[in-house]
Amino acid sequence: MKKHLKKMAGTLALFVFMYLLGTVVGAWVMAHRGSAASALIENSENWGLGFGAEGTKPAGNVSAEELKQYNAWYVASSEEKVIYLTFDAGFENGNTPAILDALKKHSVPAAFFLVGNYLETSPELVKRMVEEGHTVGNHTYHHPDMGSISDQAAFQKELEDLEALYEQVTGQEMTKFYRPPQGKYSESNLKMANAMGYQTFFWSLAYVDWYENDQPTKEEAFEKLLGRIHPGAIVLLHSTSATNAQILDELLTKWEEMGYRFGRLEDIS
Repeated sequence: MKKHLKKMAGTLALFVFMYLLGTVVGAWVMAHRGSAASALIENSENWGLGFGAEGTKPAGNVSAEELKQYNAWYVASSEEKVIYLTFDAGFENGNTPAILDALKKHSVPAAFFLVGNYLETSPELVKRMVEEGHTVGNHTYHHPDMGSISDQAAFQKELEDLEALYEQVTGQEMTKFYRPPQGKYSESNLKMANAMGYQTFFWSLAYVDWYENDQPTKEEAFEKLLGRIHPGAIVLLHSTSATNAQILDELLTKWEEMGYRFGRLEDIS
């Protein structure tokens, strides 16, 4: 009997030991998983917005004051009814001429953030942007996830290769405005861009207009772009959008009727 009880005690002790070991190991794994996730969040972010009442500025997932220390912006601080219109242009599919026509008709300046492919395939349109007084900014050469790039040389190459091609096409130096592809960035990216003399521009208003074969209707576009417009808005549109090409003339008219005027990114400080 004593022998049996001794055996049971040993088994129980072993069970308790294994349970405690499992608990400790599990806690260690969860802690390190948590640390890894925290590091990922700290090192790489997706730009995001939270909207409040109609006509008011949205909140970014980083405040305007925090961004300002890196010469980065998502909205102008002024409460004047000014819109800063920007376009991301990854490739050309025939919609940019109509967009440029509408901008010219309304004498509206815009900023076009280009990638290498656009400069390679559509140099004449780039020259037209410059000739008609628009700003051309840097959207990187290859449109990678810049938030995953922590190496200064690799980050710098993406921007400098585009600068070189732009100068080759236009004969001018590129304005030092940078927009992270897909809004993916990290604090180190903001620091590296700033060190290169760049200002980083996110946005305070955009809508899902980038799916070439699933374009929003005119009504859907107006619902977002009129309902969420606000003073100091940096608006992001895609030049590949057929909807944008079709509605831009009317959209600019409607914004003007709402009392808005159009400014240049150069005026934001």
